[in-house]
Amino acid sequence: MYLAQNGADAAQPSIFGLLLPFILMAVVFYFLLIRPQQKRQKAVNQMQSDLKKGDKVITIGGLHGVVDAIDEGAIVINVGGGRKLTYERSAIKSVVETEEVEETPTKED
Repeated sequence: MYLAQNGADAAQPSIFGLLLPFILMAVVFYFLLIRPQQKRQKAVNQMQSDLKKGDKVITIGGLHGVVDAIDEGAIVINVGGGRKLTYERSAIKSVVETEEVEETPTKED
């Protein structure tokens, strides 16, 4: 009877053995989902704080325009034709990088 009790105790897994899969899942979840999202959000916040007059931007609604004026929490976007719209700074999705196209001289006869 004494041997049966020791054998039953040895067959029971430890608390660490039971929690190990959950701990591993939490670590994988953090590195695959939470950490990359934090990096993206940090980059977006940095881009929004670095906005300056003349930047070509796209809003989260898809509006393309040029930054005309900047206030603490709002920006004025020139959308063309003399129209200017005011948006919250957080509504800017991205700054468009413009490549300057070098014009080639045309040969005149």
